[in-house]
Amino acid sequence: MKYILGVDFDNTIVTYDEVLHHKAVAWGMIGVDERKNKKNIRDKIRQLPDGETAWQRLQAYAYGQAMDEARLIEGVKMFFHACKNDGIRVSIISHKTEFAARDEYGINLREAAGTWMIRNGFFDKDGLGLRQENIYFEPTRQNKIARVKTLGCTHFIDDLEETFLEDSFPEAVEKILYDPYQQQSVVSPIKSFVSWKAIYDYFFERRG
Repeated sequence: MKYILGVDFDNTIVTYDEVLHHKAVAWGMIGVDERKNKKNIRDKIRQLPDGETAWQRLQAYAYGQAMDEARLIEGVKMFFHACKNDGIRVSIISHKTEFAARDEYGINLREAAGTWMIRNGFFDKDGLGLRQENIYFEPTRQNKIARVKTLGCTHFIDDLEETFLEDSFPEAVEKILYDPYQQQSVVSPIKSFVSWKAIYDYFFERRG
């Protein structure tokens, strides 16, 4: 069987940990000694008065104005290269609205992400080798799941187990959770991996 892979974008192949931590400290939301990972930062900020609004504002900054500061997660390039060499079709399927409600600058988040991908060689033959027509930004999580179905994905990789726990998520799609901090309560049949190297090994090393 030939694999058809769907992969989430934010916090799955691109990390904002440094951006989120730096700005959260600058805005007085967290202390400088807080761990630099999205889930920890989010949980700390949500404990503040009006914390959910503060968190949304910080996210809007990271995904928009500070998108250039985001970083490709280690191991992603190696995995995508292997997919390209093996003829595996990969699509990026992300729940990403055009604009963030809490963004005071009115930056188009989809355009910012697209520009970032171009700058990071996503569509270069010698880079990640993706096609721009295989990038899908969806307005809701349900639209994202519908896209997974429409494309006939055999596997989907995401950093949020909530995606896989939706009743509408197709049972036949293998659920791959990218969970570098092992902070989520994974339930069967979700397969959890702490790194992209581990995901690479799961897909390619076992096949010889």
